[in-house]
Amino acid sequence: MSIHKEIKRITTHTLQEMKDRGEKIAMLTSYDFSMATIVDDAGIDVILVGDSASNVMAGHETTLPITLDQMIYHAASVVRAVKRALVVVDLPFGTYQGNSKEALNSAIRIMKESGAHAVKLEGGAEVRESIERIVTAGIPVMGHLGLTPQSIYKFGTYTVRAKEEAEAEKLKSDGIALQEAGCFSIVLEKIPAKLAAEVSKTLQVPTIGIGAGSACDGQVLVINDMIGLTKGFRPRFLRQYLDLYTEINGAVQSYIRDVKAVDFPNEKEQY
Repeated sequence: MSIHKEIKRITTHTLQEMKDRGEKIAMLTSYDFSMATIVDDAGIDVILVGDSASNVMAGHETTLPITLDQMIYHAASVVRAVKRALVVVDLPFGTYQGNSKEALNSAIRIMKESGAHAVKLEGGAEVRESIERIVTAGIPVMGHLGLTPQSIYKFGTYTVRAKEEAEAEKLKSDGIALQEAGCFSIVLEKIPAKLAAEVSKTLQVPTIGIGAGSACDGQVLVINDMIGLTKGFRPRFLRQYLDLYTEINGAVQSYIRDVKAVDFPNEKEQY
């Protein structure tokens, strides 16, 4: 008889319980099977299949070009690896704005074709109808306020949002609107820590911060930035835990040297 410890899956309900008891939520992105395996094995609570794949996987300048089909491909790859974490998938730009029927269809495709557990979309009161429609269909939705990268051309820059009173007030009312619409959690990106603390305290649902201070109910980073796979991206909110760019670069150089010197493969490495 094998003693197999049952892995308890994280659900949206688990995250709510974590907030209620004051336990912080750890979230990271993943875009492929190999990375998701490692991240899930390490014990992460939530994996976000972010539209940041557009930047770090495909080399686009913004998140705008990535398609729904591409997001589903990345999401399905991640879901195959995951045994414990809650998998949340970004609805890409143009698949939910201004048309709640299209928003619902996009969300249904992600859930059916990738096997993910929830979707995430950007925006406040203006996307409320889309959120309500998706939630009514039984699909959990994570919101996203503050710096919303899909609106980069409207903002014109990736600087901190909601520093002015009017924008801060809108963010607070948007947070309540998203909660009322049925969001199970809300990402707060690049907003003043004091505002994020206030929003996190006011809302019943968990907040996940990125560049929004330590008072949020959880934190999220892009895995490629956090482990130093990306070169030269060092915003203030990023803590880099590894420098894989340098490590991998060095390994590749060693391999090249060994091949050229006919040192690889050696006697033991051939048949």
